[in-house]
Amino acid sequence: MAPPKTGPTDANVEEFLAAVPHTQRRTDAAVVEAMMREVTDEQPVIWGTSIVGYGAIDYPGSRGNLASWPIIAFAPRKTELVLYLNTELDPALFDGLGPHRRGVGCLYIKRLSDVDHGVLRTLIERSVELAKR
Repeated sequence: MAPPKTGPTDANVEEFLAAVPHTQRRTDAAVVEAMMREVTDEQPVIWGTSIVGYGAIDYPGSRGNLASWPIIAFAPRKTELVLYLNTELDPALFDGLGPHRRGVGCLYIKRLSDVDHGVLRTLIERSVELAKR
């Protein structure tokens, strides 16, 4: 069986973040990196080519095998910052966050300065709690 496409690597997180070309996205990524590291008490690891993840959990994959994924993660994409959160988060927790959009397990933010950092931290904390139970 082929290994998953996105797994932990030995890539250097500091170098990866320093190489983010967009200044604002690079600054936003540094803030989220520090927040996630503090909440999880885990060191960041690059998953795949562009996801910064913290810790890991195993979950049942689509073919009945166990797959691993970070407890929480983010990726500084070209047009926005993507946070990978627990899919069981209560939608009401996003109230008061500020401008964002959501997908299944993903939170998309264009500018971190536009969102409430307290609400964002609560989302991260709750997501980690849900993943660890």
